[in-house]
Amino acid sequence: MMRIAARAKGRVQGVGYRYFIIDCARETGVTGFVKNMSDGSVIIVAEGSDNAVDKFVRMVKAQNDPVIRVETLEVTRQKPTSEFSGFGIRW
Repeated sequence: MMRIAARAKGRVQGVGYRYFIIDCARETGVTGFVKNMSDGSVIIVAEGSDNAVDKFVRMVKAQNDPVIRVETLEVTRQKPTSEFSGFGIRW
């Protein structure tokens, strides 16, 4: 089991990025949340199997998306808590 906390910077607000992240979570089966921050970045917290989280991190870079531009993705590992039952948006 693995948990990551990430901060995405770039053109990540107002372009559907949070909903893109939810699709990535559904595809990989990770749990957690995504949240817009007042500085224009997006925070992502995700938990799941090592393979699922690794795939999720690769996907959230949105490298082939025509609108979303993730310029930097700062990822840190944390101790898993198993606190999430699904993946959603936090406000």
